[in-house]
Amino acid sequence: MTKRFNPTSRLSAVAIAAALSAFAATASAQTGSGGTPGLPGYATASDGRVVLSGFGQCVRSGTWVPANSVDPCDRIAVASVPPPPPVVAAAPAVQPAPPPAPVAVVAPEPPRPVIQKLTLSTDVLFDFNKAELKDSGKARLDQLAAEIKDADVDEIVAVGHADRIASEDYNQKLSEQRAQAVKDYLTQQGAKAKAITAAGKGESQPVTGDDCKKLGAERAANKKLVTCLQPDRRVEIEVLGSRQVAAGSPAAAGGGASAPASGGSSPSR
Repeated sequence: MTKRFNPTSRLSAVAIAAALSAFAATASAQTGSGGTPGLPGYATASDGRVVLSGFGQCVRSGTWVPANSVDPCDRIAVASVPPPPPVVAAAPAVQPAPPPAPVAVVAPEPPRPVIQKLTLSTDVLFDFNKAELKDSGKARLDQLAAEIKDADVDEIVAVGHADRIASEDYNQKLSEQRAQAVKDYLTQQGAKAKAITAAGKGESQPVTGDDCKKLGAERAANKKLVTCLQPDRRVEIEVLGSRQVAAGSPAAAGGGASAPASGGSSPSR
């Protein structure tokens, strides 16, 4: 049987021979001219080249082991190690926002019940430009003390007011002195001094508004102006607490405000 010529095998053998010649020349240069280099495990000629078979393959010796493999006779397997995955920095953990602190809801204090509320004209309580109680003023306060005698009183508030005649400082002091006179007298009638508050507002809270404008000079000698400003000169009294009311009684626990007492023949200040 006739063998066909395989040009591919011939070319492979030539390529292997050329590579081995170059390898042998390199080996010879490394070992010097004194010896014949050889490739362990392979049959070599006297010039150091590897003996090729008729198929262009390197001829292995009987001592060949896989460790003797050399290119191009035997391809050396090279393990392919994949590159390590890129290191990705972990995103910082997002801490949830703390819940808002509960808002304390403070319930408004209920208004204190009013037992009695009244406004007394200074004509009834005092002489003009004075802070000593008149007999008519004492009688009206005696009446108030009797009206609240059966009540459980928490506080009595007396606030003095003056008109705009004279200076602000003078009117402030006069209103304070008159409120204090009311407190002192009610204390003498049995009310607890610690439960009574006396304060003065001077001319800061008038009730006449614009009714008394353009009435002439702002002085005590102007009788027309003094008479017009009479409502501004007053003492307001408020009694706070509670009162037990018998069943069927028309009286209410929080008494209404009484009407201002009428003024005397001469205006007071």
